[in-house]
Amino acid sequence: MRQIVFDTETTGFKPEEGHRVVEVGAVELVRGALTGRTFHVYVNPERDMPDEAFKVHGLSTNFLKDKPLFSDPSVGPAFREFVDNAELIAHNAQFDMRFIQWELEKAGLDRLENEVTDTLQIARRKFPGSPVSLDALCSRFGVDTAERERYGHGALLDSRLLAEVYIELTGGVQAGLNFNHSGGTEEETAAARMTLQRPSVLSITLSDAEKAAHAEFIAEMDEPLWEKYAQS
Repeated sequence: MRQIVFDTETTGFKPEEGHRVVEVGAVELVRGALTGRTFHVYVNPERDMPDEAFKVHGLSTNFLKDKPLFSDPSVGPAFREFVDNAELIAHNAQFDMRFIQWELEKAGLDRLENEVTDTLQIARRKFPGSPVSLDALCSRFGVDTAERERYGHGALLDSRLLAEVYIELTGGVQAGLNFNHSGGTEEETAAARMTLQRPSVLSITLSDAEKAAHAEFIAEMDEPLWEKYAQS
């Protein structure tokens, strides 16, 4: 199974108000493991960059003025080709998909009909009441965000971080253990195999509130099974 984890940076929140995509980043997963294949491009939005957006991603009007338009073969058409028929994965996917579909239509390209998975919704179901931003999930799963803290937001970097978070959200790297798949080169398979080798044991970070809630839940149980094993 092939999946594409992607992210966008934009000039604002709503394309219908004239805001545009300024960066697209994506990474490929095959059978639940990173392959090393990526897509990344900066985009000329044909408009100014609001201060609020610049403070988030640091992409200025001057930096973007010589970048290709979304309709350029290296941007919209290239992204559609990279995605192909893969499942798409994004954090708050509704936001990113709305911008991508809007840009595709504006460029005269077909809209994407791919299956879409929203990691924000997965995280909300899995950790109700807990923070589920990308930063919060990286902290929970021990995903290294040093590069993000140093350089700020970036579509490709955030896609890589989200891919690691998604792997943990869906059960860790077990999904990628079978390498007898079609659709990837030997080099891609080797890269995917390397992603399964953790350098250290994953440290899960629980808040004090979550620990207290768990202890309260355990206290209400009648003769937990593991206590019988502990006594024996």
